[in-house]
Amino acid sequence: MSLPPPPTDTHTLRGVEDAATRLEQVGYLASPEIATASFLADRLAKPILVEGPAGVGKTELARALARALGREFIRLQCYEGLDETKALYEWEYAKQLLYTQLLKDKIGELVQGAGTLGEAAERLAASDAVFFSERFLLPRPVLQALRSERPALLLVDEIDKADPEFEAFLLEVLSDNAVTIPELGTLEARHVPRVVLTSNNARELSDALKRRCLHLHIGFPDRERELRIIRQRLPEVSQTLATQVVEAVAALRELDLKKSPSISETLDWVRGLALLNAEVLSAELVAATLNLVLKHESDLEKAREQLARIAQA
Repeated sequence: MSLPPPPTDTHTLRGVEDAATRLEQVGYLASPEIATASFLADRLAKPILVEGPAGVGKTELARALARALGREFIRLQCYEGLDETKALYEWEYAKQLLYTQLLKDKIGELVQGAGTLGEAAERLAASDAVFFSERFLLPRPVLQALRSERPALLLVDEIDKADPEFEAFLLEVLSDNAVTIPELGTLEARHVPRVVLTSNNARELSDALKRRCLHLHIGFPDRERELRIIRQRLPEVSQTLATQVVEAVAALRELDLKKSPSISETLDWVRGLALLNAEVLSAELVAATLNLVLKHESDLEKAREQLARIAQA
């Protein structure tokens, strides 16, 4: 099956190069793999499952892709115990109750003359549509993405933290691009949303989820790309210091650490060094600022044993 001709609207990527260019324009330096996956996920209208260690830019990719496509960004943060009502919709019971109070005279007229309690209940039931309408519907992220007035991108962040049952529910909704609400019927998507799911591999995801998604693994960037990211985000930092930090981080990642530093920690380290007016790295400076890049005491101890090598990397 061949792809349709390149689109003309700005909500769709025209190719891999266009994806890389537009992501860079909004501040995200994409590798060829990231640009390719972004393009295919957009053109095929398939969810993209982005896996990798924390802090390598998975969530930021979703934000950048939404900006690059001119789509509304909607985020669903997953956690243990997340259920349909918190992801899909809820009824605004307080608002319904207020309307009930305001319309109590009309309700009295409605049941007036009813011979039995059952008959009164039947008359009230016939008016359910008044109180169970979109006026009282409180959309949560999934329904927001489906019913958004303008095209949206839905980020399902850290799907591995949610329960497997929630996975199954989410797959059904996203595959149909519609949701059925008993009181209202089926609500279809106004615009088919683009969907990015992220995972830190806290648990194994189901095969059903993986089959329905394009897969992208984002690992630690190579030295060249990491240096480009630093120079783009922190242009005021000298080339020398940025290069030395990149080499020092690469040396840290070679150690047997509980949590190797990601690009987010690298940026924190560079920002901290810039505030200290550092121009070059020294063993003393590395020792004083290691807590910016390593988050576990056991990792700090291992790194302190290699201070000279890290500083001279």
